Formats: sequence, structure tokens, C-alpha cells
Amino acid sequence: MSQTPPFPGPLPGPLPGPLPSGARGFAQHTRFQRVRLALEQAGVGGGWRSGVYEFLLFGFKQGWACLFGALLLFLLIATHLFYPRDAALARYDFLVIAAVAIQAGLLAFRLETWEEAKVIFAFHLVGTVMELFKTAHGSWIYPEPSLLRIGEVPLFSGFMYAAVGSYIARVWRIFDFQFSHYPPRWATIALAAAIYVNFFAHHWLPDVRAILLGATALLFWRCRIWYRPFRKQRWMPLLLGFFLVALFIWLAENIGTLSKAWIYPEQREGWSPVSPQKLIAWYLLMIISVVLVSLVHKPRERPEGRLVEQEGIG
Repeated sequence: MSQTPPFPGPLPGPLPGPLPSGARGFAQHTRFQRVRLALEQAGVGGGWRSGVYEFLLFGFKQGWACLFGALLLFLLIATHLFYPRDAALARYDFLVIAAVAIQAGLLAFRLETWEEAKVIFAFHLVGTVMELFKTAHGSWIYPEPSLLRIGEVPLFSGFMYAAVGSYIARVWRIFDFQFSHYPPRWATIALAAAIYVNFFAHHWLPDVRAILLGATALLFWRCRIWYRPFRKQRWMPLLLGFFLVALFIWLAENIGTLSKAWIYPEQREGWSPVSPQKLIAWYLLMIISVVLVSLVHKPRERPEGRLVEQEGIG
């Protein structure tokens, strides 16, 4: 996309123990909150059983955080394979209606908070502006007709960026993120703004993404992200986290172009994998994404003085 781009109701009865710090505030208003706490407090013993359970719980949480994006990706594939070519409602217009229905359902069933919805809306706006500019310059193409569009951009495209925002906002609270050596907020905002401007300006001015990558490394090289998949906190360098998410989005983009939801100029004559160079663009987009989410989820500094050995680093 970017060139750069039920659970049933709450469990009965009280849950033991206090809410973790990441569950306080708006996170406690989601239905999934009680399900997650019950899974985190399950008695599974120790040793290898605990390790296997933590691995499975990590995957379950990641899948839940990806819910919005996974449903959209499923719709792209399903409509490509099965949507009638002669339907009165264009495929792209159906995707717009379906995306709105998914978002409304997440809010109605309290699977997502209104604060997170605001972040997702911001991603939608940021992404749509970029789509309008990039399609006007031929960076990628939407080959099918539709009515619900602005210029060459069908409205469902903004939801693909919103899916990235949804994932980051949800994974932030689901894994109770904390940070060590997180950069000053003003510096991260300035870097994100420079990255966003360069996505446009490089069409006329020199492309400074190499400088922006260097600035990203300089700003975040000491930063660790601490997350809690089960009972212990784990950590990784935040720069590695940016790359892993960017890689996942690049793989999803390959599926998106294979479904012909959008295509790059070199894919006109037949599908080919999206260039690995797009990973750089998605990596930089992660900076914008995290900074936008940090305006709602204020990055919490991990308390100092805690023994590393007790935290189960990994």
C-alpha cells in the first residue's frame, strides 16, 4: 500500500489481584480486558509448561491485537477470490462498508476503546492524504472502479493505515508496554514530522531517508521496550521491534497486491513480490505510528532499580 506503505461478555466473578499498570485507565473498559487477565492468572505450573503456555499466550495476544487488520486482510483475499465481477456494488465500495462495520462492531461490543478509535481515525486521515499524493504521482494504482473514492483513491485504503494504528494501540495496552531510555517527546514528534514530510518532498527534493534512518538509530538506540506476555516482563530493543512490525506489514502488503486491492506499476503485467526496499519505508512509517499512538498512550518509563534476573529477559 504505502510506498514507504467474540469473545462473549465479561467473565463472571471478580478476578484475583490488582490490575496491572497497563490495565488501568481506558484499557479496563474493553471486554477483552477480563479475558486477558484470566488467561494471565491461569495456574499452569512451572518449567516447560509455563514456557509453552507463555508462547501460546503471546501468539493469542498478538492475534487479538491484529484483529482489525486481520479481518481486512481476509476481506481483501475473499473478495478477490469470490466477489462477483458483475455485482451492482463495486468490490472497493463493499470493502469500505465492511471496514466501517468492523470498526463499529469493535466499538459496540467494547472490544476497542473510543480513545483508540481516535488514534485510528488520525491514521486514516494521515494515510488518505498520503494516498492522494502518491497515486497522483503514479507510485501505485487502484485498478478497479468504485463510487466511494476521492480522486484515484478508494476510501477503503485509509482503513489499511488505520489497521496499523489499531494494532499498535491495542498491542501497547495488551502487553502493558513500558520503556527504558525513551527519547523526549518533542524529539520523537520532530522526527516523525520530518519523516512524513520526506514522503512527499522527495519527489522534488533530495531523498533524505538515509539521514532519517540515522536520526532514528541515534534517538532510539538505547531504548528498550518491556512487555509482559504472561507473568514476567520481557524486553527487546525498540529498533528491533520497529523492524519486526515493518516486516509483518511488508508481508501483508504482498498479500494485498496479490489480491489486486492495489498494485505497483511494475505489477501491471503480472504479480511480483513487493520490493524489499519498501521495508525501509515501512520502518520509517513505524516511527510515525508509534509517535501518534504515544499521544494517547503516554510512554511509561520502567522503574529503575529492579533486578534484571528477576524479570526473565528475552
